[in-house]
Amino acid sequence: MKYLVMVQGSQADYEAMAGKASASSPAWSEKELQAMFAFMSEVTNDLAESGELIDGQGLTEPAQTRLVSRDKDGRPVITDGPYGETKEVLAGYWLLECASLERVTEIAQRITECPGPEGVVDPPVVIRPVQDSSGGEC
Repeated sequence: MKYLVMVQGSQADYEAMAGKASASSPAWSEKELQAMFAFMSEVTNDLAESGELIDGQGLTEPAQTRLVSRDKDGRPVITDGPYGETKEVLAGYWLLECASLERVTEIAQRITECPGPEGVVDPPVVIRPVQDSSGGEC
């Protein structure tokens, strides 16, 4: 089965990783950033070696985001981010092919062990099964 494993974050988290602390996110040091990147690389490499990795990427900060929607007359509306009403955004993902929900849950639990500065709130990790083209799970 295919699963999308998503790490959540916020604009404040991205700013903290750039050294700007906030009430909700302590500033990250260069050493802490390197430890986080090394951890995520290790997870990704292990998933590639096991044959479970299809794709995985970190995403840029919400400030570089665009939201495209339609107004009541059907005209496109394009808005730059970040969005004040958005508390969490997708910070990165892995698309995996795993034998079971239990296996992908083990992977998500490992991801929650990512190192960070003291006081950092561990980001939620969301698992979503991917539907195949027939509408069922892969």
